[in-house]
Amino acid sequence: MNLPNALTLLRIFLVPVLVVALLTRAEGHVFLGTAIFGLAVLTDYLDGYPARRRNEVTRLGILLDPLADKLLTAAAFLSLVELDAVPAWMVMIILGREFVVTGLRNVAAGRGLLIPASGLGKGKMVAQVVSIFLLLLGRKYPILQWPGLVVLWVVVVLAFVSAVDYFRLFWREARREQGGAAARPLEPPSLRANESRSRASAVSSSAGPER
Repeated sequence: MNLPNALTLLRIFLVPVLVVALLTRAEGHVFLGTAIFGLAVLTDYLDGYPARRRNEVTRLGILLDPLADKLLTAAAFLSLVELDAVPAWMVMIILGREFVVTGLRNVAAGRGLLIPASGLGKGKMVAQVVSIFLLLLGRKYPILQWPGLVVLWVVVVLAFVSAVDYFRLFWREARREQGGAAARPLEPPSLRANESRSRASAVSSSAGPER
């Protein structure tokens, strides 16, 4: 196992640790949970950099990396709901979008279509990380609670808009695939005429001289 995959597995391992640290509500649990979340986010950066630099991108990494990201953000948001730090309906919209887009991309992959991550999706991921940090620290520093909620609203809007964008890309690629399969290039008339003459010459030659 290479280093990027090991870091991805570490991020997955940190998910239950994060939940336990936040929900036990022991002394300093907010700072501990924030530190664990920060470490997990750091592994997300570190596993992508060497994978691209050393050309160590593997099928396992392609499968596990987005899964680890979704598990991490879902665990953090659900823990914040349990801590009564965020409205549950906003988190459900965000998580519902993740399930829908993941299913859509799996359907597209099954049809041989590649839907790359959009700029909106990447922006949503950055906004999610910022909002989680602010909302976690807002449990100890209330002045950060409102900025965290504002960024969370940005996440909800980006979740909706990026989901629509993914459906648009899927529809465009699906129509392009259907059009490519249905449309066959027509041969130029001159080429068809030459082929007809060649076939006629071949028939007359095989028949021999007239009697």
